Amino acid sequence: MSWIWLAAAVAAEIGATLSLRASEGFRKHIWLIPVAIGYVLAFACLAMALQGGLPIGVAYGIWVAVGIALVALLARFIWKDPLTPRMLIGIGTIIIGVILVKIG
Repeated sequence: MSWIWLAAAVAAEIGATLSLRASEGFRKHIWLIPVAIGYVLAFACLAMALQGGLPIGVAYGIWVAVGIALVALLARFIWKDPLTPRMLIGIGTIIIGVILVKIG
C-alpha cells in the first residue's frame, strides 16, 4: 500500500507543479486552488507512504526523480518548454541515482 501512496504523492505533486506553471506567476488566480490542494495532498500521501514503511531516502528520491522527469516532459508537450539533450542526460542521471539508492 505504501507504493500506492507514493504514486499518489507523485501524481499530486506533478499536478500542483503544472498548475503553478499554468498560473503564469500567480496572474491566473484560479490555478492557485489546484496548486494548494495538490501540494497539501502530495505531502499527505508522502507521509502515508512513509507510515507504510518506505524508507525516507527511497520514497523522497523516487518522489523527486519521477516528479522532475515527468514535469519536464509534460511541460515540453504542454507549453513547448525546452528539453535539451543535456537536460535529458540530467534526468537520466537522477533516475540512475534513485535506482542506486533503492538497491543500496
